Amino acid sequence: MSELSLTKTRLKSGRYEGLLMCTGTPPVIEAVHLDRVLGHVELTEMPDHPGHHLAVYSIPSEVVGDSVQTIQLRSADDGEALDRITILAGDALEDDIRAEMVALRDELELLKRAFRRHCVETGAD
Repeated sequence: MSELSLTKTRLKSGRYEGLLMCTGTPPVIEAVHLDRVLGHVELTEMPDHPGHHLAVYSIPSEVVGDSVQTIQLRSADDGEALDRITILAGDALEDDIRAEMVALRDELELLKRAFRRHCVETGAD
């Protein structure tokens, strides 16, 4: 088996792009979501750089939805995970952000009270 390394270079407009570096023949890379193979990553050899391939995968719209969705990019030969695409969207995040804001406000109030108490104790304005 060849040594593999897949590094994401960008994710834009639902299109994952990465750089696959491998020795030997590149593997078939499959995209898997919830134990279901969605498709395969398109590999294009870079002629000026032996062993380097441009990896492209278009994320299907049916994967995008509320909550956190993860697409695993793995070797079809042995199932080795090479990279992951994580998508966060929808109402589930709204609750997380609201809870975080409440916690930040509580902490700010605590700091304000401590600062006021410090000013009274030291006689500072």
